[in-house]
This record gives sequence, C-alpha cells and structure tokens, in this order.
Amino acid sequence: MVKRAKAGKGNRGDLSRTAAATRCRFLPLHLALEGYLALHFGGPSIAWDEWSRQAVRQGLSPRAEDAWLGHEVRGLTDALRVFEIHPGQCGVMVYAADSLAAAFVVPHPDDYRALHPTLLVDLYGELVHQYAHFGAPVPEFEARIRDGRHMNTLADLRAAARAQERAWSDTHEAVLSRQLLSTSYAFERAYRMGPFELHRFLPPFHRGAGAEEQHIGELINDHKGRTAYLKTFRLSDAQIRRGYLLTRLAAHDWHLGRTAQKLGIGYEELIRRIRAAGFASLLNAHAVAGHVAGRSGHAAADASPQRTDETKET
Repeated sequence: MVKRAKAGKGNRGDLSRTAAATRCRFLPLHLALEGYLALHFGGPSIAWDEWSRQAVRQGLSPRAEDAWLGHEVRGLTDALRVFEIHPGQCGVMVYAADSLAAAFVVPHPDDYRALHPTLLVDLYGELVHQYAHFGAPVPEFEARIRDGRHMNTLADLRAAARAQERAWSDTHEAVLSRQLLSTSYAFERAYRMGPFELHRFLPPFHRGAGAEEQHIGELINDHKGRTAYLKTFRLSDAQIRRGYLLTRLAAHDWHLGRTAQKLGIGYEELIRRIRAAGFASLLNAHAVAGHVAGRSGHAAADASPQRTDETKET
C-alpha cells in the first residue's frame, strides 16, 4: 500500500522525474488496517499438534473487518459542512456521542482545507457507526465568564475568555482524548524518505477497566519528532478481543496449553474463544478433540480412586 511513485514518462524534464521519484503515495488508513489485519500473520513457528497444517504452512488467512465510509456515519456530513475551519487549523478530532472516533492531522492549514472533505470517504469503525445512530445528543457547550461586575476593561474580558479556553483545553486532554494520548503504542516503521518516517502503530490490546477505548493508526514525523501526518481508527470491543487473543498466543509461541495457563482459563475455554474470534480454521479439529478427551479421561481417572475409597468406607 505504500510505495515510492515511479518517475514520470514523457518530455516533462528532469525536474518532473526528480519530483516524482521523491513522492510517496498511500491510501488513507490502509496502512494501519493492514498492520492490524496482518497481526501475527505468520502463525505458529512450531508445529504444535493442535494447529492445522494450513496454519503452519500459511499462517493466518487474510482477515476481514467491517468498516464504514464517513458519509455512512450518521450526522458526519452535516457536521463537516457546519463546523467552522479556524485560521491556522491543521487537524481535527472527530467525536460521536462524546466518544473519540478519529484524529486527523496534516502539516499545514492549506493541506487541511484541501483534505477536510476527505473525512467523508475515510473509514470508521463499527463502534463509531453505532454511536452515531444510537448515541444521545451532545449537550451544547457554553462559555461562562465570571460576574460582569468585575469586568472593567477589554483586557479583563480577554483574560476571562482565555481562561475559559484553557479550561476547555484541559478538559479535552484530561477527559475526552485522555486514552488516545496516554496509551503506549507499538510502532512499526514502514517507510523512510529523507528526514521523514512513516509508521503504523497498534495499541497494547489491554482488557479490563479503563482500557475500553483503543485506536490503531498511521503517523509521519520528521527527524525532530514533529508530527506531519496522523490518522487513527477506533477499534470495536470485538476487534480488541481478537487483537488481544492473537497477541497472547504469539507471546507463547501459539502453544495452547501455556497460553491458557497464562490467561488463567481452561484449555476448553481457550478453544472456545479462538473459535468465537473466527479463527476456527486454524485448529486441528481431531487433535483438539483428542486433547480434550484425554484431559477428561485423566480427570476421571484421578477421581476414580477417591470414589472407590469412599465406597469402601461406606
């Protein structure tokens, strides 16, 4: 999805060919989605009995995830038409029902003005689509300035307005965008061009309280670490679960027994989760059935002597 554009053909001169050779083209968000869909694509490196031959030879088959175009997200078209583009604006954070849907950053205000409509042809996750349909209306934001009796000059009014802006900014960073900004991501460099690097990133796929909002995305930064481009995609709960399961399996070399033990669940429960996540084709049905039957047989054998002793005592 990311490649250097080939130099143009024809009589447009050396300048055109040089410019074409130093341009990078890629489709919005496809880099991030590729990174998520190809998560641990190689499958098990050791041919465990439970895994099918297909999984060992080919790894995970190409996965599919649902996504919606921006014009299919209820209200987004009207929002982009009505919301004002501010002087100097280089990006936007899109919220649905007070929940962060996506972040989009470009290097220059002229770039943003040109690319603002492209948010309608970009991709959004299942959760964003649902929130736009079923979320409650967002309350209006109002600026509240202290008692006017203390406003004697325009400088007082300006100071009060700036204080309100700071309060909004603090609330946004502490509440609305906290999980996007405070999460620790795994970055993978996909391309380098001069002083710029193109990365895709994945969240830690944490489960439990306080980890309900997680994003994947792509980023371009310069040699000083400054962001030149950013776009994110919010994952649904089901997508987080699949990422979490694949990450845990890969961490234990796809050994089902060790993975189940680390997760604190039984072997059968791990098999159920793998199937529920849509990865049933990776399992060797006969080996899994034999393993489960063997575990049941061992359990019965372990319990039999105890029952015999109890019968004798009775």
